[in-house]
Amino acid sequence: MESIVEILSYIFWVILAITILVFVHEMGHFLFAKLFKMRVDRFSVGFPPKLFAKQIGETEYVIGATPLGGYVKIAGMIDESMDTDFVDTDPEPWEFRAKPVWQRVIVIAAGVVFNVLLAFVIFTGLKMAYGDTYIPAENVSGIYVEEGSIAHNIGLRTGDRLIAVSGKKIVDFRDHSSVESLISDPLTLTAERNGELVTLQGPEDIFTQLNRADGNLGIGYEPSIIGRVIGGSPADSVGIQPGDRITAIGGTPVRFWEEMTGQIQMSEGAAILVQWQRPDSLASDDGSRIAQVVEHISNATVYEAAVKPVPEDGRYMLGVGGPTYEILAEEFGFEQRRYSPIQAVAVGLEETWVNTRAIAISLTRVFTGQENFRENVGGPIMIAQVTKQAADMGARFFWNIVAILSITLAIINILPIPVLDGGHLVFLLYEGITRREPSIRFRMITQQVGMLLLLAFMTFVIFNDILRL
Repeated sequence: MESIVEILSYIFWVILAITILVFVHEMGHFLFAKLFKMRVDRFSVGFPPKLFAKQIGETEYVIGATPLGGYVKIAGMIDESMDTDFVDTDPEPWEFRAKPVWQRVIVIAAGVVFNVLLAFVIFTGLKMAYGDTYIPAENVSGIYVEEGSIAHNIGLRTGDRLIAVSGKKIVDFRDHSSVESLISDPLTLTAERNGELVTLQGPEDIFTQLNRADGNLGIGYEPSIIGRVIGGSPADSVGIQPGDRITAIGGTPVRFWEEMTGQIQMSEGAAILVQWQRPDSLASDDGSRIAQVVEHISNATVYEAAVKPVPEDGRYMLGVGGPTYEILAEEFGFEQRRYSPIQAVAVGLEETWVNTRAIAISLTRVFTGQENFRENVGGPIMIAQVTKQAADMGARFFWNIVAILSITLAIINILPIPVLDGGHLVFLLYEGITRREPSIRFRMITQQVGMLLLLAFMTFVIFNDILRL
């Protein structure tokens, strides 16, 4: 039963996201067609069969059962419906073909423009509603680097302090892994190590490697501070409390959460000596329940005790949770940016541009072979996974994904492929330059070829998604 609910949840969120994107895209075509007095025969969100249809004036409004796209059928236009019944008659004033080229260009381009505008509106709204909360990079004195990870292969090491990406100093600590940073060519990472600066070269196929690593660069920063303790767990039995900082596992000093969990896994369930510090502000009698006091240091007491991890889901656990948001805020001094409406518009515009550029460069790298095509192209299943994960994290993350998908849809639609908006624009530009339309036969053939290519591509990405599950 739970699996069915989970599947339905995936379906709901991806349909919601795609419906929003398609509706806005087709609304762009629809509104400008109406503006230029073109007759719109049908406005459809989703493809046949019809679930709902209502005729209002000259337009039939439809909701289709196949929620993977939509279309606006404009009288006198050769589109994916392959309708050519009108070509042997003289153009009527309300037909697409009767209008000046510049008006037709605007109608075709409007869908793409509306998708970009949607992303801008979302980014602006998110900035107004939430602002930005970030960790100043200068407050992170060192990082953890997982052995064998992308970061480790680049040359970063645990204890390094990140300074810059591709020569640009990072202000927000997250900037080291932002898409804008990773698309730099060449990608370099500058870190401070033992008082000296080292600059390291990143891989050319960074996105392929990230996909193989489930998006994980292998960089951690969270301190080994306990956020919660499960009652009755090994940690609870020796008196470990939330707020305690683990400083050594089995005699090996640890500083980061990932270091701590790694040492616990290496124990393979054998009892290990755990050492931790407790700030005087959290002092209690629990610390002496079983643990021994090692020493008193400035504003803290150091304890140690032998603890036997317990197996759970193939891993060994002490029964503790990572540092909470409040602990991280105190440790790193989170900073909060709030934006006025005017500032939010400016930042929203900047974020739209940054994401548009990043997605365009990423797709270029995929189609030119710099990145692995199969590992970097996703279809409906991947979109469903990403959308569901974002929705589970909250409205802010869901709408952020919708904005990014909207930009991606705009960029793909503008590609000069027949059936897509970009293909129609190529024909219109040809007509505008030569003062004559491409032949009906040529346009029909290219439309059919484009449709076959699109169907082949969709089949490929769906099977590719299944193989990657």
